[in-house]
Amino acid sequence: MLARLRERHWRITRVWGDGGYTGRLVYFAGSVLRIALTVPQRSDTTTGFVILPKRWLVERAFAWLMRSRRLAPDYEARTDSAEVMILWPMSMVMSRRLARRRH
Repeated sequence: MLARLRERHWRITRVWGDGGYTGRLVYFAGSVLRIALTVPQRSDTTTGFVILPKRWLVERAFAWLMRSRRLAPDYEARTDSAEVMILWPMSMVMSRRLARRRH
């Protein structure tokens, strides 16, 4: 999806991701696609609950996706159908934002 993001929205230079998206993907995004993939991580020296900067953006996006019951279990065997199942609830979120009345 990052490659398609680069093709369609070439001005985007930074993307935040979950902790599972580290390693080779960060290198690929930076070197090949020229997108800075930032993964907010907790420091090893902190104890207790600490709010991580920008982490809430990632968690909020996952919460929006999980409001769609279809995404709660992983039924998809093909990546293209799984991508559509993510685009569908996100388009509902975006259309609700656009339809909001402004005061």
